[in-house]
Amino acid sequence: MNIQHIFFDLDHTLWDFETNSAKAFDFIFKENAVTVDMMSFLKVYIPINHRYWKLYRDEKVSKSALRYRRLRESFDALNYTVSDDLIHHLSKVYIDNLPNYNQLFDGTVEVLNYLEPKYEMHIITNGFDEIQDLKLERSGIKKYFNKVITSESVGVKKPNPKIFDYALQSANALPEHSIMIGDNLEADVQGALNMNMKAIFCNFEEQTIHDDVISIHNLYELKKHL
Repeated sequence: MNIQHIFFDLDHTLWDFETNSAKAFDFIFKENAVTVDMMSFLKVYIPINHRYWKLYRDEKVSKSALRYRRLRESFDALNYTVSDDLIHHLSKVYIDNLPNYNQLFDGTVEVLNYLEPKYEMHIITNGFDEIQDLKLERSGIKKYFNKVITSESVGVKKPNPKIFDYALQSANALPEHSIMIGDNLEADVQGALNMNMKAIFCNFEEQTIHDDVISIHNLYELKKHL
């Protein structure tokens, strides 16, 4: 494919967000005497969180609203009484503790070691500035990436073409020699394709997709394409 630059998403692509998030919630709930059943909480929280991230990408909610409302709606759905003060506190300590848990998807380090001699690698992430660098550092994979582009540093979120244009310019990369790898069809795949970049979809959840989208079911499969 004549690729020179690989742009990775971070959360849900390399960094196992759901596993690390569950561990962070387990810790902060115990620390703050929140006795909600964790499995029940995650069952309602995960789709609510996904919905709010979609609204956040579309500039329909603010960062602070996302962090508050996803917790408020989750507790309300479980009929578990929590004060607003405690929710604001939980939203803060969740972010503070999330980078303390850094499980990566199977094959992450092996595949990055395989790709590193062949390509320049970068990150484009919609995640919050204050923790994305910590995730990369503490999980031991920061060393693989030349440029780390966050939506907050650019002022727009994937799939906005401005963040891809900024990333390409920052990496001194041409779109036709670049590929985006991520777990979100809208933000990562379509966002990249709209910029005439190539894209690979991390279809770890076995979603039904169009045949013309290159997809992988685990990171090891990247070796077949790159």
